[in-house]
Amino acid sequence: MRGRQGAMATQTRREFVIVGSGPGGATLARELARAGRDVLLLERGEDHRRRPWYGTYLGALVYCDRMSLLFTEEGLNIVRPLMLGGATSMFCGCAAPPPDWLKGRYGIDIDDDVARAVDELEIRPLPPELRGRASTRVAEAAGSLGWEWFPQPKFMTPERSTEFRCTASCMLGCRCGAKWNAAEWVDEAVACGAELLTGARVSRVLVEGGRARGVEGTAGGAPLSVEAENVILCAGGIGTPRIMQASGFDEAGAGMAMDTTVMVYGFVDGPGTGAEPPMTWSWENAEDGYMLSTLTDPWLLYPLINARLGLRHALSWYDWHNVMGIMIKLKDDVSGGVFPGGRISKPMNPRERRRQTAAMDVCRRILVEAGADPGFIFMTPQRGTHPSATVRIGTMLDDDLQSEARGLYACDASVFPEALDRPTVLTIIGLAMRLARHLLSG
Repeated sequence: MRGRQGAMATQTRREFVIVGSGPGGATLARELARAGRDVLLLERGEDHRRRPWYGTYLGALVYCDRMSLLFTEEGLNIVRPLMLGGATSMFCGCAAPPPDWLKGRYGIDIDDDVARAVDELEIRPLPPELRGRASTRVAEAAGSLGWEWFPQPKFMTPERSTEFRCTASCMLGCRCGAKWNAAEWVDEAVACGAELLTGARVSRVLVEGGRARGVEGTAGGAPLSVEAENVILCAGGIGTPRIMQASGFDEAGAGMAMDTTVMVYGFVDGPGTGAEPPMTWSWENAEDGYMLSTLTDPWLLYPLINARLGLRHALSWYDWHNVMGIMIKLKDDVSGGVFPGGRISKPMNPRERRRQTAAMDVCRRILVEAGADPGFIFMTPQRGTHPSATVRIGTMLDDDLQSEARGLYACDASVFPEALDRPTVLTIIGLAMRLARHLLSG
C-alpha cells in the first residue's frame, strides 16, 4: 500500500523509482511526491531511528556495511550506513556550500537550491556557548598563528532537543534529536503519497532499447521486480556504481574520490574535544587541497582505530577525555575504483601524501599552541569518509544527471566529477532539487 514502510509495491508500473534514501533520494522523493507524482522509494536498510540501539556502538555494528569493518584493498576504513536516511544518520551534521568549481568548470549551478535548503533547515553554526571550550581553544590557537578558522554551519537545531547533549558519539546516530536526518524528508514524502519499501535490495536496472524500464532485486527474501518510467539511483558512491555495473555499464566504478581523512591528536591538561559537538570549527585551505576541523573519535572507537598504530597509541585511550583532536580531510585525486566482486581500491599518490604531510605540520603547530604536549602528537590511520565520483558528471552522466540510457539518472555522491573536499550533504541536496525540477518539467 502507498505510504507504508516495508509494504510490498502493489503496482507493477511506477512513474518514478528511487533507489536509496540518503540526502539525494530523500530530497527527490519529497519534491516529486509534493508535486503529486507517483513515487516508489526503495531502501536496502531499515528505519532504526526509534530502536533502542540507534546511536550506540551496538547500533553501528547493526546498520553499517560489514559491521563497520569495510576496508579498501589499501586499508582505508569506510563507515557505510545502510539504513533509512543513509549517511545522514551518522554524519557530523556539517553543511558546506558547493565548491565554486562545480559551476565554473562544469556549469552546474545549484546556488538557489542550496540557499532554499539552508533557509528551510535553518542551517547555521551552533551558538558560541555550544561550540565547546576545547574546540574553541583550537580555533583561537590557529588564529594566533595566522589561520583564521570559522564556525562550521550545521544541520543542527538545538531547540529541537529537550536536552542537547551532542558529543563525539553523535557520529553513531543522534539520540537527542537536534541533528537533521534525511529520513525526516522521507517521512514527508510518505505523508504526501510516496511509497517506501525498506529491506529492498536492488540488484540491477532493466534496460531495453537504450531506455531504463525498471529495476530488479529482492525484498524480504522474495524477488522484487518493478517497471518504471524513470529510475533514479541514489545508493551512494559505492552502491550506485555496483548497480550500474550489474546493469551493463562497464565504466561505472572506474575511479573514485574519497576525501581521505585522518585525525591528529594531542593531549592537554583539562577536558578535550571528545565531550563536545564534533566539527564546530573549521578551516579550508583550498590552495593546498585540504580542510581542517575539530574532531575526536568516539570513546570506544578510539582505541580500536589507534591499535593499528601500536600499543602506546591504543593505551592513550585512558586519557581520551584529555584528547584534543583535529581532522584532516584531503582533496584526493580520482583513482582506484569500485570493482565487481566487492573490490574497492583507493591508492594514495605522492601529491596526496605531500598534502597530508603539510596539513599534519599545521595541525601539530596548532595543537602545541593550544597547550598540547609536544612530545606525543600523532596521526591516526587513514579512513575514507566520502566515497564519491564513481559515476561522474561529464564521464557517465550529462548535465541533467542522466546516463546514456534514457530515463536512468543518478543523484548522490557518485555523480561528483571530482573530490568535494568538504561536507557533501548540502551539495547533494542541491543537486537533487535541481534534478527534481528537471524531471517535473519533462
